[in-house]
Amino acid sequence: MPAGNLGAAGQSAGASGRLWVVATPLGNLGDITARARQAIADCDVVACEDTRVTGGLLRHLEISKPMLAYHEHNEKDVAVLIADKVAGGAKVALITDAGTPGISDPGFRVTRECRRRGLTVTPLPGPCAIVALLSASGLPTNAFRFVGFLAPKSAARRRFLESIKSADETVVLHESCHRISDFLDEMLEELGPQRVVCVGRELTKLHETIRTSALAELVPAMKAGSLKGEFTVAIAPADFVL
Repeated sequence: MPAGNLGAAGQSAGASGRLWVVATPLGNLGDITARARQAIADCDVVACEDTRVTGGLLRHLEISKPMLAYHEHNEKDVAVLIADKVAGGAKVALITDAGTPGISDPGFRVTRECRRRGLTVTPLPGPCAIVALLSASGLPTNAFRFVGFLAPKSAARRRFLESIKSADETVVLHESCHRISDFLDEMLEELGPQRVVCVGRELTKLHETIRTSALAELVPAMKAGSLKGEFTVAIAPADFVL
């Protein structure tokens, strides 16, 4: 599909009232797509997770648009407001701070509200941390399960790890820099030293690090480096050998 055509199949570009679900860069602003740039330029309002972060993106793109904050604390009410705008003929670009809206970020409720009303929702695919990590991990991707962020309590994380000891699919998750050190130890203890895991840190950014190895090697290697930034973790199936 040409970059200039923002419509979905069977729908003409520029049709009145639509929600564009726009993936934006994880960190490297060069990863924005031509369609994402055009949607932001053509929309009536940008619905975004943090207006400060999105403001920086808009300045980089040299685009000025009104912004509407849409985040985990207000999304229930604002989802209705956004759907009302779309129903009234507005073109709304839904973006998150980084990556694809709705994937461990706000987005589900507004797309659900628009679908309930029969409104047009068009995905503009692009950066997604879990897909980026899987593509470079060396782990099986024929089947995988994404579980978002795990519970903050160690006991709950350990119960989860116990539940995937015999998993026959790759399991992908996000982890906070505040808990990644403990989580590495928990994986080693619960899954064993031979379990293969891939950890991605600061994906697409200046200090990007991606390591794939058995936990016996991975844990000390990760702890020898910086544990600052954002982490995505992929845990290989139980019988996988690198």
